[in-house]
Amino acid sequence: MYTFRMKLKPHSRKLRMGRASITGQVYLVTSVTHQRSAFFGDLQAGRTVVKSMQQTQFHGAADTLAFVVMPDHLHWLFSLGPSHSVSTVVSGVKSYSAMGVNRILSRRGRVWQRGFHDHALRRDEDLVHVARYIIANPLRAGLVKRLGDYPLWDAVWV
Repeated sequence: MYTFRMKLKPHSRKLRMGRASITGQVYLVTSVTHQRSAFFGDLQAGRTVVKSMQQTQFHGAADTLAFVVMPDHLHWLFSLGPSHSVSTVVSGVKSYSAMGVNRILSRRGRVWQRGFHDHALRRDEDLVHVARYIIANPLRAGLVKRLGDYPLWDAVWV
């Protein structure tokens, strides 16, 4: 019997060590595009990522609290739904959005880097403060002068 083994870079295993998926837990996930390509500088491509997060919420896998889709990465704050893992939820968003982005941009190939960074928020962390930090990314990056001018963000508190 042949067993398939995916070759991982040495540090990618470390990213998964200690990763736990807990229903109702709030996670901050950051995922980067392949080779830091600015695919989401195209508004329609960026909206595809937003739609994929909405589908995840529709299916009960995650409840989005805040997000910002930057030209070359995503920051997503969500509460994990029942019977799902963080890895499965993020993989689903990345897979669904990659298909749409490739179609929109008339291209083939990878859209996302493998893996992602996640942080399970502690009870004492201020969710609103974390959300404000996330959605202020376009301001800090100098993409806009006012947050309202950036189209690819949202937060339940706004």
